[in-house]
Amino acid sequence: MPGAGETPAADGSRVFLRGAAISGLNPKGLLLYLSVLPQFLTLHGERLPVPVQTGVLGVLHMACCAVVYLTVGLLARVLLSARPTAARAVTRTSGAAMLGIGALLLVERLATL
Repeated sequence: MPGAGETPAADGSRVFLRGAAISGLNPKGLLLYLSVLPQFLTLHGERLPVPVQTGVLGVLHMACCAVVYLTVGLLARVLLSARPTAARAVTRTSGAAMLGIGALLLVERLATL
C-alpha cells in the first residue's frame, strides 16, 4: 500500500495480471457458472457436443464479464480520479457496508449457538 503522497506504479500489464489472478482464484464465479450453465446445454439432438457447448458458453460468459468489468472499471477510474471527495465517500461507504454485513453475520451466528 503506498504511503501518503506516493503514487502506485502504473504498469498496466502487471495490474491486469494481478486482477486476472485474483478473479481466477475466486470460487464464486465458478460456482455461479456451474449452477447456471446446465440449463442452457442441449444433451440430445443435432446440436454441438456438450463439451463444445460448454466451451462456447464459457467463452461467451468471459467476454461479457470482460466488457462489463472493463467498462465499470474505466468509468470508475475517470469519475473517481476527477473527484477525490467522491472517491473517499465511496471508500468509506464500502467499508461501512462491509462492517455492517460482518456485524449482521456475527449476530446471526451467535443467535444460532
